[in-house]
Formats: sequence, C-alpha cells, structure tokens
Amino acid sequence: QVQLVESGGGLVQAGGSLRLSCEASRSTYTFTAMGWYRQAPGKQRELVAAITSGGSTNYADSVKGRFTISRDNAKNTVYLRMNSLKSEDTAVYYCNAKGWLAGDYWGQGTQVTVSS
Repeated sequence: QVQLVESGGGLVQAGGSLRLSCEASRSTYTFTAMGWYRQAPGKQRELVAAITSGGSTNYADSVKGRFTISRDNAKNTVYLRMNSLKSEDTAVYYCNAKGWLAGDYWGQGTQVTVSS
C-alpha cells in the first residue's frame, strides 16, 4: 500500500509563500505522474499542478507563473512552491500519485489558508 504524507500547509497572508511537500512510501520512479490537487469548500477537487516521471509539468491556468512543482527522487518527495498567494488559493491541498499499470493514490490533505 502506497502512503503519501503531505506537509507544509498553514496560514499565510496574501502575497506570501508556502512550500508543500509530499513524501511517498516508495520510489517516485514507480509512478507515471505525481501531482497536487486542491478542494475549496463547496467546490470540486481540481488539479493544480502535475509532474511526469520524465519531468514534464503542467499547471492550472489560475496558478501559472506563481506555483512551481518539482521533485527530489532521492527523497521520494514532490514539492509545490506557491508564491504570490491569493485568498482564492485557500483550500485543502492533496498529493496524488498514479502508478504505471494501476493505482491512484492520495494523501490525507493539508490545509492552506490565505488571509487577505
């Protein structure tokens, strides 16, 4: 069973920065892609950013230029650097990993609150 453990959420003022971390219980090479999703109250969960095993990235339009996804394969960890945070970025952020043949894994979520 794969475990994804997120950390780094918290309360920050608008315009501030946070870095989320997601540590996997097995090598990141065993996943075809890893990503971050978020869910705000009353809204559907949405993709924020993703990175493939080959290093390709994609971002939601709302975060392009402000968020950066990266990974450290030696630490089995994926990061989400969030700059210029806005109140609309407030949500629970979830780490996701997709296996090569099967498996769609989720972390427990970490709360990000941006105060205006």
